[in-house]
Amino acid sequence: MNAQFEQLVADAPYGLSERLSPLVRRVLARNPSPFTFVGTGTYIVGQGTVAIIDPGPADADHIEAVAKAVGGETVSHLVITHTHLDHSPAAVPLRDLLGAEVVGCAPLVLSDDGPRADAGFDPTYAPDRVLADGEAVSGPGWTLRALHTPGHTSNHLCYALEEEKALFSGDHVMGWSTTVVAPPDGDMAAYMASLKRLLPRDDTRYYATHGAPIDEPQRLVKGLIAHRRQRETQILGLLQAGPKPIPAMVEIMYASVDQRLWGGAGRSVLAHLIDLEARGLVSRHGEDWKPA
Repeated sequence: MNAQFEQLVADAPYGLSERLSPLVRRVLARNPSPFTFVGTGTYIVGQGTVAIIDPGPADADHIEAVAKAVGGETVSHLVITHTHLDHSPAAVPLRDLLGAEVVGCAPLVLSDDGPRADAGFDPTYAPDRVLADGEAVSGPGWTLRALHTPGHTSNHLCYALEEEKALFSGDHVMGWSTTVVAPPDGDMAAYMASLKRLLPRDDTRYYATHGAPIDEPQRLVKGLIAHRRQRETQILGLLQAGPKPIPAMVEIMYASVDQRLWGGAGRSVLAHLIDLEARGLVSRHGEDWKPA
């Protein structure tokens, strides 16, 4: 970690309940990494009767801090965006402790075939109810409506807080970095379609699970789409110069990026290549890729 990141971690308000809006509070888990930024942001929505979004990792200190933050309140729902290990495992102990219903994305347990940008999927996740696209849960003064946004994972959901025109964007749109799309479950075509689905919406703020609130969300989403198109163009340009394996492309494309992130970057490059292959633009020959 560089000095700037170390200072961000040192200044992070771990274990505290931060008020972000009249309806939204956040408790930050102490799980900083090159992939989670300063940690997982667990969100509390409402007052009196509340929902908890992305309860976080199976970390005893974080679980205690979340329970303390909702002390004296009723937790009606534990709401999950997706089942990576930094998002959902605390749902089981918090359900046992608070008596809340676990709702949200469908279960998904998957072993990957390459370097991941996270610790994998949560095998303990067992929702009481899976939310379909457009389905909502609610409490006094708040409504959370599910928006199916596959791409980062096939089971990823965002949640619109209708009373504040806010969107809890999980890892689909992050507040500090671009999202890793890691096959075999991550799908670049689905991810791009899910980004485009956000553009006509009237959300005024995104709350990502990692990073600061995003107050010009449509502008950011347009930038993310442009960034992925630039990566696609870069890949096609590299292959025009001759067949290449993914590590050789990553070394060029991510030369200025921390090499600890190259494994995840390689998975995103693979996702682009799979999409390009499906569109008839590239082909695979052993470990090498070349224009079709």
